[in-house]
Amino acid sequence: MVLKQKHNLFVTLFALLDVGAIAAASFGSWALRVHRFNHSWPAQWEQYFKGSLVLYAVPIVLFNLIVFKLYKPRRDRALVGELGQIIKVAFVSSMLIIVSLWALGSSQLNPVGPPQQQYPGWRLATDPLRFQLAMFTVLLPVLMGGQRVAMRLALRFMRKRGWNMRHVAIVGVGRLGQITARTLSRNSWTGLRVEYFISHHEQTMRDRCLNLPVHGGVRELEKILEHNRVDAVYLAIPSAMSAQLPMMLKRLERYAVDVRIVPDVHPRYLPQNMVVSELEGMPILSYRESPMAGLGGVFKRMLDIVGALMGILVFSPLMLLIACLIRFSSPGPVLFKQQRVSLGGDIFWIWKFRTMRALQDEQAASQAAWTTRDDPRITRIGAFLRRMSLDELPQLFNVLRGDMALVGPRPERPELIDRFREDWRGYMLRQQVKAGMTGWAQVNGLRGDSSLRKRLQYDLFYIRNWSIWFDVRILMMTIVRGFVHPNAM
Repeated sequence: MVLKQKHNLFVTLFALLDVGAIAAASFGSWALRVHRFNHSWPAQWEQYFKGSLVLYAVPIVLFNLIVFKLYKPRRDRALVGELGQIIKVAFVSSMLIIVSLWALGSSQLNPVGPPQQQYPGWRLATDPLRFQLAMFTVLLPVLMGGQRVAMRLALRFMRKRGWNMRHVAIVGVGRLGQITARTLSRNSWTGLRVEYFISHHEQTMRDRCLNLPVHGGVRELEKILEHNRVDAVYLAIPSAMSAQLPMMLKRLERYAVDVRIVPDVHPRYLPQNMVVSELEGMPILSYRESPMAGLGGVFKRMLDIVGALMGILVFSPLMLLIACLIRFSSPGPVLFKQQRVSLGGDIFWIWKFRTMRALQDEQAASQAAWTTRDDPRITRIGAFLRRMSLDELPQLFNVLRGDMALVGPRPERPELIDRFREDWRGYMLRQQVKAGMTGWAQVNGLRGDSSLRKRLQYDLFYIRNWSIWFDVRILMMTIVRGFVHPNAM
């Protein structure tokens, strides 16, 4: 309880460390500017403060840290989320510094170096101020992020030894209450220790739950909190009792405790990447949305464009050779196109090298069935191309056009999707991402006529755990393991 009362001390400590990081980023970016443009070091100390823009940076960055709620004590905030907020603060602060310099006049735009020196344009390589602000935007999140990581490691070290702990009571001894207790216990880095349970029933004869004491039911809520003080109360009651939440919250207003509500959503229906947002004070729980929205989707598209261009450049001689072999081995076109479904249910034409007899290709396009290994329609060249997955090389152009991605679930035909979404729960999650040339299922050996259930499980795992590094890993596995697989068709 003493540490809770002194949490302002930790906030002050964080602020002082942040001021140090801001000052270091300011002076560091200014020093890089002086070195880059061969300016002379000023003779007077006040010029150091003027040139480094530290007098602008400190108040502006601290203001943004408050706006982005980075000083609000939240032990359950993930480090990745905090670092993301710091990057946003760096960008916004740099913009506000530019606005402040413009509003106060242009005398600050060239604080070091000869006054008569002019720099053409506003390009990063030639404009000193822009270069300085760019370096500041890079240095600030690096220094501040490193400081936050160090503080977290120090706090984790302390909490493992019983210091800086906050004590928690859980209202609810059912499934949800036990899940909450186990989750807090597994994440000891938060410094939250469950001390006891309070039954969600009015009264209870139960005295233990998960080897922790049960101090009566909700009828005795006030009495229990008076005699067994805690720092936070977690309300983990069943959804059938949700009507009692307003009264419980009103009763808890009399106590100086943090109150958190754990929604009664079964883990089976709870996605890993669920996001809680807010709109005009109204909390919104995003149960299902595309994991590649926002900046992550931009990076993925950049990876697709670069990868597709490199693939076309590297494989163009091979694709020309394959086209000649197909053209001279059997009558018909070199390429075969077919309708497939990608992101959001959009239908596109997928391109492949033709591997079957031309007449049968038209018939196959109308059949909602997979090709079997010994299908008599497949040509001799086609069998080799399918076994090596070389028939899919033209899909690099689909990726370049934006119809597909390098990595993602393999696209299916529209008529098959109509069937699968009725038979397989969760199948339509595949349509929340672009179809891919390769995927998590494929690099794990699930291709062609392999188990649909297993492929769906691997596809859903990829979607729920997607990151740009996961894509890079799959691409590397595709290259290392090669294109040959016994299920390839």
